[in-house]
Amino acid sequence: MQQARSLVAFVLLALSSTFASAFDPSPLQDFCVAIKDPKDGVFVNGKFCRDPMLATANDFSFSGLNIPGNTSNKVGSNVTLVNVDKMPGLNTLGISLARIDFAPYGGDVFVFPIGLIHFQFNIGQTNAVAISGLSSQNPGVITIANAVFGSNPPINPDVLTKAFQVDKNVVNYLQKEFWVNNH
Repeated sequence: MQQARSLVAFVLLALSSTFASAFDPSPLQDFCVAIKDPKDGVFVNGKFCRDPMLATANDFSFSGLNIPGNTSNKVGSNVTLVNVDKMPGLNTLGISLARIDFAPYGGDVFVFPIGLIHFQFNIGQTNAVAISGLSSQNPGVITIANAVFGSNPPINPDVLTKAFQVDKNVVNYLQKEFWVNNH
Protein backbone atom coordinates (compact mmCIF):
# COMPACT_ATOMS: atom_id res chain seq x y z
CA MET A 1 0.00 0.00 0.00
CA GLN A 2 2.85 2.38 0.88
CA GLN A 3 4.51 1.65 -2.47
CA ALA A 4 1.28 2.44 -4.33
CA ARG A 5 0.95 5.79 -2.54
CA SER A 6 4.57 6.59 -3.28
CA LEU A 7 4.09 5.69 -6.94
CA VAL A 8 0.93 7.82 -7.22
CA ALA A 9 2.68 10.74 -5.51
CA PHE A 10 5.67 10.40 -7.85
CA VAL A 11 3.44 10.27 -10.95
CA LEU A 12 1.43 13.32 -9.82
CA LEU A 13 4.64 15.22 -9.08
CA ALA A 14 6.07 14.31 -12.50
CA LEU A 15 2.89 15.35 -14.31
CA SER A 16 2.55 18.62 -12.43
CA SER A 17 6.11 19.66 -13.21
CA THR A 18 5.88 19.28 -16.98
CA PHE A 19 5.16 22.34 -19.09
CA ALA A 20 5.47 23.45 -22.68
CA SER A 21 7.28 26.55 -23.80
CA ALA A 22 8.09 27.90 -27.25
CA PHE A 23 10.63 30.63 -28.02
CA ASP A 24 13.82 31.24 -29.95
CA PRO A 25 16.37 28.67 -28.84
CA SER A 26 19.31 29.78 -26.71
CA PRO A 27 22.60 30.29 -28.54
CA LEU A 28 24.73 27.19 -28.80
CA GLN A 29 27.89 29.21 -29.44
CA ASP A 30 29.12 32.80 -29.09
CA PHE A 31 28.19 33.72 -32.63
CA CYS A 32 26.99 31.97 -35.75
CA VAL A 33 27.15 34.03 -38.93
CA ALA A 34 24.31 32.79 -41.13
CA ILE A 35 25.12 31.67 -44.67
CA LYS A 36 22.86 30.54 -47.48
CA ASP A 37 25.15 27.85 -48.94
CA PRO A 38 25.27 24.79 -46.67
CA LYS A 39 28.33 23.13 -48.25
CA ASP A 40 30.80 24.76 -45.83
CA GLY A 41 28.43 25.39 -42.94
CA VAL A 42 27.08 23.81 -39.80
CA PHE A 43 23.30 23.90 -39.20
CA VAL A 44 22.49 25.78 -35.96
CA ASN A 45 19.19 27.43 -34.88
CA GLY A 46 17.55 27.38 -38.29
CA LYS A 47 20.45 28.68 -40.40
CA PHE A 48 23.78 27.33 -41.58
CA CYS A 49 26.80 28.91 -39.88
CA ARG A 50 29.94 30.18 -41.56
CA ASP A 51 33.29 28.99 -40.27
CA PRO A 52 34.08 31.48 -37.45
CA MET A 53 37.54 32.05 -38.93
CA LEU A 54 35.88 33.42 -42.09
CA ALA A 55 33.56 35.89 -40.32
CA THR A 56 34.06 39.56 -41.24
CA ALA A 57 32.99 42.88 -39.72
CA ASN A 58 30.37 43.22 -42.49
CA ASP A 59 28.58 40.18 -41.05
CA PHE A 60 27.89 42.18 -37.88
CA SER A 61 26.90 45.55 -39.32
CA PHE A 62 24.03 47.06 -41.28
CA SER A 63 23.93 50.44 -42.98
CA GLY A 64 20.49 51.82 -43.61
CA LEU A 65 18.74 52.66 -40.35
CA ASN A 66 19.73 56.27 -40.97
CA ILE A 67 17.83 56.35 -44.28
CA PRO A 68 14.17 57.42 -44.05
CA GLY A 69 11.69 54.93 -45.48
CA ASN A 70 9.11 55.88 -48.11
CA THR A 71 5.93 56.90 -46.28
CA SER A 72 3.96 58.06 -49.33
CA ASN A 73 1.56 55.13 -49.18
CA LYS A 74 -2.00 54.66 -47.90
CA VAL A 75 -0.96 53.97 -44.31
CA GLY A 76 1.69 56.69 -44.12
CA SER A 77 4.34 54.45 -42.62
CA ASN A 78 7.27 52.26 -43.58
CA VAL A 79 9.12 49.56 -41.64
CA THR A 80 12.81 48.86 -42.29
CA LEU A 81 13.48 45.53 -40.61
CA VAL A 82 17.02 44.44 -39.75
CA ASN A 83 16.89 40.72 -39.10
CA VAL A 84 19.18 37.75 -39.63
CA ASP A 85 18.59 37.90 -43.40
CA LYS A 86 19.99 41.45 -43.61
CA MET A 87 22.67 41.11 -40.92
CA PRO A 88 23.89 37.49 -40.78
CA GLY A 89 25.72 38.05 -37.48
CA LEU A 90 22.35 38.30 -35.69
CA ASN A 91 21.85 34.56 -36.15
CA THR A 92 21.41 32.79 -32.78
CA LEU A 93 21.34 36.09 -30.85
CA GLY A 94 17.53 36.16 -30.75
CA ILE A 95 17.18 39.86 -31.62
CA SER A 96 16.23 42.11 -34.52
CA LEU A 97 15.82 45.85 -35.01
CA ALA A 98 13.29 47.87 -36.94
CA ARG A 99 13.15 51.49 -38.04
CA ILE A 100 9.57 52.71 -38.37
CA ASP A 101 8.98 55.91 -40.32
CA PHE A 102 5.70 57.79 -39.99
CA ALA A 103 4.38 60.57 -42.22
CA PRO A 104 2.30 63.24 -40.45
CA TYR A 105 -0.93 61.53 -39.36
CA GLY A 106 0.47 58.25 -40.61
CA GLY A 107 0.34 55.07 -38.65
CA ASP A 108 -0.85 51.56 -38.59
CA VAL A 109 -1.39 48.56 -36.39
CA PHE A 110 1.54 46.23 -35.82
CA VAL A 111 1.96 43.23 -33.56
CA PHE A 112 5.18 43.62 -31.58
CA PRO A 113 4.83 41.70 -28.30
CA ILE A 114 3.58 38.20 -28.80
CA GLY A 115 -0.17 38.42 -29.27
CA LEU A 116 -0.55 42.07 -28.21
CA ILE A 117 -1.77 44.55 -30.84
CA HIS A 118 -0.14 47.99 -30.81
CA PHE A 119 -1.18 51.07 -32.73
CA GLN A 120 1.30 53.75 -33.72
CA PHE A 121 0.16 57.08 -35.08
CA ASN A 122 2.11 60.28 -35.74
CA ILE A 123 0.03 63.19 -34.41
CA GLY A 124 2.76 65.71 -35.27
CA GLN A 125 3.10 68.02 -38.26
CA THR A 126 6.44 66.54 -39.42
CA ASN A 127 7.74 63.06 -40.12
CA ALA A 128 8.52 60.89 -37.10
CA VAL A 129 10.75 57.87 -36.62
CA ALA A 130 10.87 55.05 -34.07
CA ILE A 131 13.56 52.44 -33.49
CA SER A 132 12.30 49.16 -32.11
CA GLY A 133 14.23 46.26 -30.60
CA LEU A 134 12.55 42.89 -31.08
CA SER A 135 13.19 39.71 -29.14
CA SER A 136 13.34 37.35 -32.11
CA GLN A 137 15.89 36.88 -34.86
CA ASN A 138 13.10 36.75 -37.46
CA PRO A 139 10.00 38.52 -36.09
CA GLY A 140 6.73 38.78 -37.93
CA VAL A 141 4.73 41.91 -38.63
CA ILE A 142 1.01 41.82 -39.22
CA THR A 143 -0.90 44.79 -40.55
CA ILE A 144 -4.43 44.12 -39.34
CA ALA A 145 -6.27 45.78 -42.25
CA ASN A 146 -4.22 43.81 -44.78
CA ALA A 147 -4.86 40.55 -42.95
CA VAL A 148 -8.61 41.12 -42.68
CA PHE A 149 -9.59 42.93 -45.88
CA GLY A 150 -6.67 42.12 -48.18
CA SER A 151 -6.31 38.41 -47.48
CA ASN A 152 -5.89 35.95 -50.32
CA PRO A 153 -8.20 34.08 -50.59
CA PRO A 154 -10.59 36.74 -49.29
CA ILE A 155 -12.55 36.23 -46.10
CA ASN A 156 -16.25 35.71 -46.78
CA PRO A 157 -17.95 39.16 -46.75
CA ASP A 158 -20.84 37.75 -44.70
CA VAL A 159 -18.42 36.86 -41.91
CA LEU A 160 -16.83 40.33 -41.95
CA THR A 161 -20.25 42.02 -42.08
CA LYS A 162 -21.25 40.26 -38.87
CA ALA A 163 -17.86 40.68 -37.18
CA PHE A 164 -17.63 44.44 -37.80
CA GLN A 165 -21.39 45.07 -37.75
CA VAL A 166 -21.32 47.12 -40.94
CA ASP A 167 -23.22 46.99 -44.21
CA LYS A 168 -22.03 44.37 -46.70
CA ASN A 169 -21.34 47.15 -49.25
CA VAL A 170 -18.75 48.61 -46.85
CA VAL A 171 -17.00 45.24 -46.58
CA ASN A 172 -17.08 44.75 -50.36
CA TYR A 173 -15.62 48.23 -50.86
CA LEU A 174 -12.81 47.59 -48.37
CA GLN A 175 -11.97 44.23 -49.91
CA LYS A 176 -11.64 45.83 -53.35
CA GLU A 177 -9.14 48.42 -52.11
CA PHE A 178 -5.45 47.88 -52.91
CA TRP A 179 -3.77 46.93 -49.62
CA VAL A 180 -0.14 47.98 -49.39
CA ASN A 181 2.71 46.14 -47.74
CA ASN A 182 4.54 48.79 -45.71
CA HIS A 183 7.42 46.62 -44.53
